Amino acid sequence: MEGSQQEAGRGFWFGFAAYGIWGLFPLFWPLLEPGRADDILANRMTWSLVAVVLMLLVQRKWAWIRPLFAQPRRLALLATAAVVISVNWGVYIWGVNSGHVVETSLGYFINPLVTIAFGVLVLHERLRPAQWAAVGIGAAAVAVLTVGYGRLPWIALTLALSFATYGLLKKKVGLGGLESFAVESAVMFPFAVGYLVYLAVRGQGTFGHTEAGSYGWGHSGLLMLSGLITAIPLLCFGAAAVRVPLTTLGLLQYLAPVFQFLIGIAVFHESMPPARWAGFALVWAALAVLSYDALRQLRQTRVRADRPVPPVSTEEAAAPAVAQRLRQ
Repeated sequence: MEGSQQEAGRGFWFGFAAYGIWGLFPLFWPLLEPGRADDILANRMTWSLVAVVLMLLVQRKWAWIRPLFAQPRRLALLATAAVVISVNWGVYIWGVNSGHVVETSLGYFINPLVTIAFGVLVLHERLRPAQWAAVGIGAAAVAVLTVGYGRLPWIALTLALSFATYGLLKKKVGLGGLESFAVESAVMFPFAVGYLVYLAVRGQGTFGHTEAGSYGWGHSGLLMLSGLITAIPLLCFGAAAVRVPLTTLGLLQYLAPVFQFLIGIAVFHESMPPARWAGFALVWAALAVLSYDALRQLRQTRVRADRPVPPVSTEEAAAPAVAQRLRQ
């Protein structure tokens, strides 16, 4: 019992580290300027593969590769996931470095609501009344934020839709986080390297420009580091997922957008007119309803699991077997 509690405690801190690092990402991407978002994205894809391969070498996790190549459907899903997460990364980096950190946080706040909507539209899941209420409040929030921004909050919606699609694809693949990320990085690696070569030929790339008056080794080192800081929280998340309940992870996921929102307000001093505050308040209300419903369902499930099973008489126990013989 004590050992399981210790493991759960470790899992909590692994999860906190994963979502905390993701939440602090807005502080990192501006360090890579004056590199453009496409340059930063290509470097992130390239160095992510290097980082994840090194991690797999340390852990000696290779047995999954051969069976995967015998399953073309799973490979196709992973390739699609790679494209989707690349869109997510690109929009996120551009949004942060263009002064839209608060809106990027909105994307990850509404991501659980979009995921639920996907469950209905794609997986034909049935929603509980509280979940319907949360989705409805979320839709109202988007309408209010559209007024507040004077446009559709397309950065937030793109991030939420792409990440929800990515999660759906990963659910269908059913492969471990580090392993699937390795395949996704490998899929995008040749395109990323090819694009970096293209930028270098045009004189628009920033990696490796160390001559006087240029970016220096520090900039190139930070670009290389982008792969490591992409892989580390993923490794922490994987360690958390096997140690703590999904409900705990579901609550921890709000750390990332909370950190991003606070950084946008306190560090980058982004403006928040009343209409935007109202929109965010509606989003937070929807998430509160969603979290309360999830905790209530978990409590009911535990009560049912703890309820003693009534004893079964010999006649009742034998009834199914008798019925089966009669049908034969």
